[in-house]
Amino acid sequence: MLKKRKANKASDDGDINLTPMLDVVFIMLIFFIVTATFIKRAGIDVLRPDALTAEQKPTVSVIVAIGEKGDIWIDNQKVDGQTVRAHIERLHAENPKGGMVIQADRKAKHSALLNVLTAARGAGMTEVAISTEQ
Repeated sequence: MLKKRKANKASDDGDINLTPMLDVVFIMLIFFIVTATFIKRAGIDVLRPDALTAEQKPTVSVIVAIGEKGDIWIDNQKVDGQTVRAHIERLHAENPKGGMVIQADRKAKHSALLNVLTAARGAGMTEVAISTEQ
């Protein structure tokens, strides 16, 4: 009987319990996912105008791009001018503390920019900025 207990004790010492290590790995994974800042893109690349007084905005919840021909892009989707406000309201509801950045092309029509600014005001956005090149 004593020999049998020694054999079981020896086999127990040789096993490595991975459960605590897996718990730590999963907790770290959840931590990095929650704290990661995801890059938001409007959907198209635009040639932004130059400005001398550009400054970085820390919290942005809505990014709108206006193309050269006046097409409006939000969340990698081309948006009709009539539904811009609904899209802005939806994104602003997800993060009410964030602001809005408009990336308008240098050759974009002013009417498209005015349409987006009017929709932003109607959606209750108070922090609106126009993206520029420095």
